[in-house]
Amino acid sequence: MNIPFEPQVFGTSVNVHLLLEYLAFFIGFRYYLYLKRTKSDAITGKNRLSILLGAIVGAFIGSRFFAFLENPVFHFSSDHLIRILNAKTIMGGLFGGLIGVELAKKIIREKESSGDLFTLPLILGIFIGRIGCFLSGIREFTYGKPTSLFLGINLGDGIKRHPIALYELFFLAGLFWLLKYLWENKKLENGTLFKFFMIAYFSWRFAVEFLKPNTFFISGLSSIQWLCIICFLYYSKTLKKYVVYACQKIYLL
Repeated sequence: MNIPFEPQVFGTSVNVHLLLEYLAFFIGFRYYLYLKRTKSDAITGKNRLSILLGAIVGAFIGSRFFAFLENPVFHFSSDHLIRILNAKTIMGGLFGGLIGVELAKKIIREKESSGDLFTLPLILGIFIGRIGCFLSGIREFTYGKPTSLFLGINLGDGIKRHPIALYELFFLAGLFWLLKYLWENKKLENGTLFKFFMIAYFSWRFAVEFLKPNTFFISGLSSIQWLCIICFLYYSKTLKKYVVYACQKIYLL
């Protein structure tokens, strides 16, 4: 199989990445509905719908805004404007969705944490989407720097590169099963599962950004890495709580 992977159906090239994006939304949402039926939910159906709407709006704005910051150059032309509107990043979508949810909860005066039900469907959706990113090769900015390691793969330009999307598939698979195990076997405070996901995923992305050929840096960090830092500050209380807990456990050993 060659990368980029473009199967022909009735003489027409299929955009596998776009197809898998739609599939990710569909399967992720169906999985969310399944969990909503099988898990107890302290939030009413009406409020849950408002929260979901806030997440969608926030994710749409955040994904486009931070995608633009990855390449902050604007030309006054219709083609460039279309490219900006089509550009998106899951990192901006996640953080924008988080802000959208919090604003929606403020408006409807909902006090309960709402993220746990979204966590596993989000990971599943990102996983499916990353398959499309990998198959798109260098057409999606999820490829890495050139490498001489055995892990290097020709992603379409004849150069062996870090297959970052492939690395992420392994990371997401492990994170999914870990969080699923914790949710089903440990008594976690409401909202903890989503916090674990955000901290773990943003930590992963902060680290793996160093393997990407980024061109726009602020103080040696990419815009995505600065977003990760913002996320860490947002969850600073949670991070401090579990760092102290881990240190206490290590000390007792």
